Amino acid sequence: MENKTNDTRLTAALAKNTLDEIPQPKSDAKEIVGLVKHSGKIDGYQLSDGSTVSKEEGVQMAKSGDIKGVGVAHRGDTEYLKSIPDGSDDNNLGSLPSVSG
Repeated sequence: MENKTNDTRLTAALAKNTLDEIPQPKSDAKEIVGLVKHSGKIDGYQLSDGSTVSKEEGVQMAKSGDIKGVGVAHRGDTEYLKSIPDGSDDNNLGSLPSVSG
């Protein structure tokens, strides 16, 4: 059982290393509850207050501490949000429902 715990910790540590930035959320930070997708690609996020924001707005909000539970990563010149690994798959962005924007 101890090896499984160590493997989980190592996996989480490696996943955190893929993040460029893990912003400190404000006390009133919102959560991402849905993904706005077009043609299978994420274009934005639905927040816990019911509002939707573009992918770029979400990145800026996260950097400002207005969205919790996510870090900022990049692919090429494009920044995007990733869930901060916590050992649970239930709250990962990829597990969230798609919503219309």
